[in-house]
Amino acid sequence: MEFGTIGVCDSIAMNHIGMHYSLASRELIADSVEVMALGHAFDGLVLVPNCDKIVPGMLMAAARLNLPAIVVSGGPMLAGEAVSPKDGASRTIDLITVFESVGAVKAGKMSESELSAIEDAACPTCGSCAGMFTANSMNCLTEAIGMGLPGNGTIPAVMSARLRLAKAAGMKILELIDQDIAPSRILTDQALNNALTVDMALGCSSNTVLHLTAIAKEAGLKLDLDRINQISEATPHLCSLSPGGSYHVQDLHRAGGIAAVMGELARADLIHTECLTVSSETVGEHMTRAIDPEVIRPIDNPFHRQGGLAVLYGNLAPKGCVVKQTAVDEEMLRHQGPGVRFGRRSDRGHHGWGDPKRGCYCDPL
Repeated sequence: MEFGTIGVCDSIAMNHIGMHYSLASRELIADSVEVMALGHAFDGLVLVPNCDKIVPGMLMAAARLNLPAIVVSGGPMLAGEAVSPKDGASRTIDLITVFESVGAVKAGKMSESELSAIEDAACPTCGSCAGMFTANSMNCLTEAIGMGLPGNGTIPAVMSARLRLAKAAGMKILELIDQDIAPSRILTDQALNNALTVDMALGCSSNTVLHLTAIAKEAGLKLDLDRINQISEATPHLCSLSPGGSYHVQDLHRAGGIAAVMGELARADLIHTECLTVSSETVGEHMTRAIDPEVIRPIDNPFHRQGGLAVLYGNLAPKGCVVKQTAVDEEMLRHQGPGVRFGRRSDRGHHGWGDPKRGCYCDPL
């Protein structure tokens, strides 16, 4: 039986009230999968996500239901190519280029016609956005944690290999049901460490913290922010992908994909190679060597000594906050200057800036 769920596109749900609904949709996605799976007494699930909140929502449902399940994502789109009208130079672009270009137009540094050309070129194929944004981050981590077959995170959406992967997933779910391999045998504490380690090596989206903690909870595992810092401090940053770098997921796939990243990390004993995956084989049996040492750096020559994310504590965030430290310019790591305080007030007669309809305000300090 085939059925769908809702799916909010984070790129469309931006800069308006829709931003309030994206994360909440994750819980509805998990609930809808649970309702259908238990309502129809399914024996197993093939989960087909691709966008930001659908991937973690379906993984949460898989952990909650503990039915044999396999994830096969739609795959990343190819990066676009734009030619500069000023010098004729060609450059690789993606969604983040559009956002930056909108700002450039607002600042008077780019014409509307230049922006239009970038918009037309930035997303040339179907698939999740070409950089290491939330969707591709979670699809890669799905492979790393063992819930997707090799290639799930990086095979481009338009490649025939993606269709072969889908067919393989359809056959593999029958084996998982026959062998009674449920998510509880795959989503272990060691597998969660593997996912976090790959997260740090790839420089994944900071949203992965929101999603991995939710998946861990559904799986009955504990994941706190201190653990994330411990793994980040021990894991070098091996891949510099957009929006923090110049490479895209198609380059990561060409260089060997997640299997090669995990193979490089295993050289420093950072991967639990014995963890079971939906292939019915272990992580160690799938690991390979990197093909391109610039896209996947050697463990002893990383882009950064520490991993992509860091959890910060202080008077502004006493319970912790997350920053994608490898995407931050070094000059921004320390800053002294004016601040703006954001919060809520019950009264609507405030003197700060904000939306009086929602009681939001911010006062200049």
